[in-house]
Amino acid sequence: MTRGTQNVATDLPPAVQALIGKPQYEEQSEFPIEIGYVYNTCAATQNGNPLYWDEKVALEIAGARIAPPTMLSVWLRPHYWAPGATGERKALMAHFDLKELCGLPEAVVVSNEAIFGEPVRMGDVLTTHQVVRSVGELKQTKLGTGRFWVVDVETRNQRGEWVGTETYSFLGYRRPESQP
Repeated sequence: MTRGTQNVATDLPPAVQALIGKPQYEEQSEFPIEIGYVYNTCAATQNGNPLYWDEKVALEIAGARIAPPTMLSVWLRPHYWAPGATGERKALMAHFDLKELCGLPEAVVVSNEAIFGEPVRMGDVLTTHQVVRSVGELKQTKLGTGRFWVVDVETRNQRGEWVGTETYSFLGYRRPESQP
């Protein structure tokens, strides 16, 4: 599911303008989806839904073992360390790029929305990319001077089927200078 761009400020640096609406940071999950992560997540959240615990129920209802839809972001969060990996490993790099390019060192997530498509099945290998949808005008907030921006993380499985899109709204800001 691809969405269009939203509001775009007129005073953005060209490097920021160039990011809007363009897929970036395509990444593949580091391992095939597996039931151990599902069990750990369901245990941690006390989710006793037999769809995730009982293979027979899963086959009857979904035709396969599936993961809870709310685990979508779990699969693409990079491990802090991995053999052969170099540099800092972070999720949502488009967001961190915006913080740097806009000179806004602080940020908070204002909202998060997820829309789900095909279920994530055991053995799936997922691919995501990030799309900056909007960067708003500079404004004064209680936290400081900043901008709101929206980043979509779009996910597909190895068959090319859309499995979901997570939309993150952020406020990037600079704290006010301290008063003497």
